Amino acid sequence: MSPMVRFDFQTAVVLVMATASSLTAAFWLNHADQRGQAQAAAMVAPIAMAAEPHASPRSTSAQVLRAADGHYWAEARIEGRAVRVLVDTGASVVALTRDDALRLGLKLTPEDFSSTVQTAAGPARAAAITLKSVAVAGAEIPQVQALVVEEGLAQSLLGMSYLGRLSAFEATPAGLTLRP
Repeated sequence: MSPMVRFDFQTAVVLVMATASSLTAAFWLNHADQRGQAQAAAMVAPIAMAAEPHASPRSTSAQVLRAADGHYWAEARIEGRAVRVLVDTGASVVALTRDDALRLGLKLTPEDFSSTVQTAAGPARAAAITLKSVAVAGAEIPQVQALVVEEGLAQSLLGMSYLGRLSAFEATPAGLTLRP
């Protein structure tokens, strides 16, 4: 079982409010029409790994290519397992769907969902957790704060609790470069 992170009430409120806006935007982007969502799923961009010359494995850059739908989709390794995520610089934390959390083996009880986030579908309960590790094409970050959203999140999001701990990340029209 993944260790739980305890937050004081003010921290939880700030975390929930910051996450609510990005979850709402992600929900509308992915639920606007079912056909568009199916097309987006079919257009997941491949992930290429580009090694910097004379770099140690820890300093390897990861390249996430921009998909035809204009978004940056990545296959992240979370808790050692593959999870398809939408890279979302507007999300303050990594946010997992309940289904992805179950696939990762995270055992959450109803009591763990003690926070409430606002999604486009309305309020949703969320559980604050700490992930042991999140990696995208070798850009690995340990001990990443995250939320598991019980309902109302279309896909998992790779937010700033991961991206903000990289030494750098840069978006270009062709892709997103992640540097650990």
